[in-house]
Amino acid sequence: MIKWLVGIVAGLALVVGAGFLLPQDLMMPVQGGSARDWNHKTFWYEPWGKSGVHKGIDIFARKGTPLLAATSGLVIFVEKTARGGNAIGILGPKWRTHYYAHLKTVTVKVGQFVRRGQQVGSVGNTGNAKNRPPHVHYAIVSLFPYPWLGDDSTQGWKKQYYLDPGKMLLESLRKR
Repeated sequence: MIKWLVGIVAGLALVVGAGFLLPQDLMMPVQGGSARDWNHKTFWYEPWGKSGVHKGIDIFARKGTPLLAATSGLVIFVEKTARGGNAIGILGPKWRTHYYAHLKTVTVKVGQFVRRGQQVGSVGNTGNAKNRPPHVHYAIVSLFPYPWLGDDSTQGWKKQYYLDPGKMLLESLRKR
C-alpha cells in the first residue's frame, strides 16, 4: 500500500515539475497587433468597475480580428458571462491560465489542445464591453502563487496569482 502511495505522489510531483519546466514563449494574441495596441498602465489599475482593479490588459483591434493563442496549451473552459462575455481559458506552460474575454467568436472547445499562434476566436466587445471599442481582455493567472509579488495595494494579495501580461508580452517582443 505504501509503495503504491509513494508511486502516485512521485508521479504527481513529476507531472507538476514538468509543467514548470515547459518553456513559455508568448506571442501577441491579436493578429497584427503590437505594443501600441494596449495601455501599458492598465494592469492593476483602479478603480475598475465591479472587479475593483483591472487584472489584465485590453488589446484593441477591429471587431473580428483573429485572436491567436499566445502560447500552446489545453483549453480548460469556454464560457459566456455577464462581465467577460464570450471567454476562453487555456492552461499553458508553468501552470498558467491564459484568459481571453469579450470575444466576438470562439473557435475552440474544452479539452482541445492548441498550438501557439493558432486561431482560438476573434476580437469583440461582448459582456460588459458592449458599446465600447472592440478589444480582448487578456490576463495570465498562475495556479501556483508567487508570494513575493503580493503587496499592500487594493487586492494586492491577488498579485501572487495574476501576472502582468503586458510586461510578459513586451519581454517576448524584445527577444524577437
